[in-house]
Amino acid sequence: WLQETRKMRFEEVYTDWQEKRLTQAEAARLLGVCERTFRRQMGRYEADGLDGLIDKRIEQISHRRAPVDEVVKLVELYRRDYAGWNVRHFHCWYRREHAGQRSYTWVKNQLQQAGEVKRAKARGKHRKKRERAPLPGMLVHQDASRHEWVAGHDWDLVVTLDDATGEHLSMFFCEEEGTASSFHGVGQTIACHGLFCALYTDRGSHYFHTPEAGGKVDHNNPTQFGRALAQLGIEHIAAYSPEARGRSERAFGTHQERLPRELAKADITDMQQANAYLQQVYMPRHNAEFAVPAAESGSAFVPYIGNGLADILCEHHERTVGNDNCVSFERLKLQIPADSARP
Repeated sequence: WLQETRKMRFEEVYTDWQEKRLTQAEAARLLGVCERTFRRQMGRYEADGLDGLIDKRIEQISHRRAPVDEVVKLVELYRRDYAGWNVRHFHCWYRREHAGQRSYTWVKNQLQQAGEVKRAKARGKHRKKRERAPLPGMLVHQDASRHEWVAGHDWDLVVTLDDATGEHLSMFFCEEEGTASSFHGVGQTIACHGLFCALYTDRGSHYFHTPEAGGKVDHNNPTQFGRALAQLGIEHIAAYSPEARGRSERAFGTHQERLPRELAKADITDMQQANAYLQQVYMPRHNAEFAVPAAESGSAFVPYIGNGLADILCEHHERTVGNDNCVSFERLKLQIPADSARP
């Protein structure tokens, strides 16, 4: 139909041009082409008649087009094993687990045409992101997200990540975030990468004392966690809005989209198995896909050469020892063994 309409329209315009009712420029404008294209069409028309105007691209089948059975297999694979996954996540598994060779865009187009995934909404106004720290170890984020990671269980996922590269340095599930989970994340980071310069967190009560709700944190009255960071020489920076934690917030969006599907696919239902999957499978893959090179070469991480890291990353409480070598702590009476300093 399109080809026939094009031929009829050209013939009318060509006749008007021949009879000098139109100039070449006017004829080209009526056909929606430039003068040069109109002259080429005239040459083909005068040589082969109306058949010379046929656009062979419309009628030819591209040799680059994927075989129909390949498209069908792709759609069936998604529908059977990955229904509900976003295309980027599915494409990673398609290439890694199924030796797929097609590009992300090709896979996305096939799934959209098959009605398996919806087209994304147009993006809003672009906002400039905060510049990353230039070196790994200069600034580290720690945050947690509560979510139904496996069916019927809401856990907290605690993530410690590097600002310069986006690399996840520590991630694990726990029943509820708090002082102990924060100690654990920092401890894993120091053990694997070394001491870092600064830690960026929200103003949760285990991170900071905040005298007035929504107000400034009290740096002169540190929490147990704040005391430990000060002992290690790590600066503690408070975020005053969710937007300020945008990098970790975006990471949690990815985890909430991907992790429940991967854990379900691996038939994981308990926290111990889930944490093993995080360490052995998910975190290495996530870092390989999402981590970026730092702006500058080098690293601000320094090896921890002190002793007793666990004795710093724990709660400290002062008590007075009685004459009977006992102390009271949370309604308990604790006997201190005799030694040379206290017989």
